Amino acid sequence: MDVADIVVKPVQNFAKESIRLVKRCTKPDRKEFMKISFRTALGFVVLGFIGFFVKLIFIPIKHIIVGI
Repeated sequence: MDVADIVVKPVQNFAKESIRLVKRCTKPDRKEFMKISFRTALGFVVLGFIGFFVKLIFIPIKHIIVGI
């Protein structure tokens, strides 16, 4: 077992698998891109509302506990 085999073999396998992955991947078309964009925006909105309501609920609780 040579040191070159330990270093070179994993790098060659990684490069070969990376090239195969890039060849298989395709760019999304307009319809698919719009669907992904819409779902991402919807996720941001939902998480924003969840954060807003959690903050809205915990502000009065914090004032009751701290007594300000």
